[in-house]
Formats: sequence, C-alpha cells, structure tokens
Amino acid sequence: MTHKAGFVNIIGNPNVGKSTLMNALVGEKLSIITAKAQTTRHRILGIVNEDDFQIVFSDTPGILKPAYELQSSMMDFVKSAFEDADVLIYMVEVGEKELKNEAFFKRIIHSEIPVMLLLNKIDKSSQEEVEEKIEYWKNKVPNAEVFVISALEKFNVPAVFEKIKELLPEGPPFYPKDQLTDKPERFFVNEKIREKILMHYKKEIPYAVEVETEEFVEEENIVRIRSIIMVERETQKGIIIGHKGSALKRVGAEARKDLEKFFEKKVFIELYVKVNKNWRSDKIQLKRFGYNQGT
Repeated sequence: MTHKAGFVNIIGNPNVGKSTLMNALVGEKLSIITAKAQTTRHRILGIVNEDDFQIVFSDTPGILKPAYELQSSMMDFVKSAFEDADVLIYMVEVGEKELKNEAFFKRIIHSEIPVMLLLNKIDKSSQEEVEEKIEYWKNKVPNAEVFVISALEKFNVPAVFEKIKELLPEGPPFYPKDQLTDKPERFFVNEKIREKILMHYKKEIPYAVEVETEEFVEEENIVRIRSIIMVERETQKGIIIGHKGSALKRVGAEARKDLEKFFEKKVFIELYVKVNKNWRSDKIQLKRFGYNQGT
C-alpha cells in the first residue's frame, strides 16, 4: 500500500476564515477563532493521520503590511508557508478582491505546486454573486482550482479534504502517527487565554497582550497552570484586571472551562498581569515568545 504525506498550508487576508477551516479539516479546535482580525499570530500545524496518509495542515496569520516588529514576524510565518507547501490553499471571502500584499499574490499565481482557491462565507451571498465571484477568481488566479465553501457550516469541506488527499505526494509521514500538532501544551494554554482576551476587551488591548505560561504541572486528575498576561502599559494592566479583579476572573473562568475540555481533566489556573513595555517592537522579547524565527 502506498503512503501519501504532505504540508497543506492555508493563506489569505485577515479574518477570511482560515482558522475555522483548519479546525474543520483537523476535527479539533487548535486555532483560536474570534471576529477580530489578526487573531492568529503563529503558524500552527494540525496533523490528520490515516493508515495510508498524513496531512499536515498549517494555519497562518492573515496577510497584511506590517506596521511593527510583531507583524513583521507574523509575515515571516506566512513566507515559510510558501516554502514547504505541497498544496497551497488560498482562502478568500465573497466580498474581497485582492490580497493585502501584492508580493504574496504574485507568489500564488506563479506557484509551481497545486493551488486550491476556496471562496468562503458563501452562505452570506446570493447564488448570482457567488457565480460572479467564481468567474472573477478563475481569471485572477488561473492556476488554481476554485471551490465554494462555508467553513463555519462545514459546507463542501469534505470535498476539499478529498481533493487534498488526491493532490498529496507519495512519501513517509513527517510526524509520529499519534501526533495531533507540533505545538506543546503550554502553547494552547496561552492561546486559550488570549482568545478570551480577544473576545472581552476592545480597541488596542487584545493586540498589546501576550500570554506566557510559567508553570504547567499535569497530575493524574488535574492540571495546575500559572500564566502571566503581558501588557505594554500600566493603564492596560488596570483594564485587564477590571474592578476588584472581575474582568480577570472572567477570563480565567472561561479559559479554565475550555482547557478542561481540551485536556479532559480538571484544571486549576492562576492568572497574573505584568507590564512588559513595548514587547511588540522588541526583537529579543519576540524571540522569547516564539516569534522572529528567521532572526
């Protein structure tokens, strides 16, 4: 029996549904999903295994023109997704017309590997508009095979999965067959806390936050976690904590509930807030948080 294996990397503008698609394809909630743009900061792998294939899906940050060092690092993750892809998924939503970075778009249309263009959020459009967009994207990206989907409703996602399997090259698995992702458990703790902050705080706050888990102790019936929420300014620290600690307690309670599902055991979580000035523009700090791979 032949075995297929490959990297299937998902790219596109912020907020087009890349993380929703990745989670639907993998069958696990690995990438955090919120209505805010720039939710995904890292490149996150989700691995699907069967006896005769291994698909390594890769969710990437939304493509943008970087305004500060953190965003430059996020775009480095996107560049790396072009370099090792066996199949490239370019995701667009019905209303958009172009990528927010012309250089990346040129790389897509000149790609020598198979490109699948997924037109997402079709449940929010008329049949006429969808047909018009299919024609538009076929002309714009002639080297791509176009699929219409709703990642949220999982409409046409199985057809996309079957096409991916067809396009995979033959080869041995890249990871052990029981592995679900390349990230350690602490990474998912950090992301789950950050997801709750993205959901409950407005304006600049979520983008000025990084989470670091200092302690992760897994016992037979409980996981004990101590995490630090980093902010850039004292005023942001006060907002994160809230009146008598109420806002921070809500973040902790909601993160704990989700983490108990993820780890399938009880979770005890302690959260602290610390000011770490200008961490988003500090290459040394960014490296410590897992960014700036190439520096």
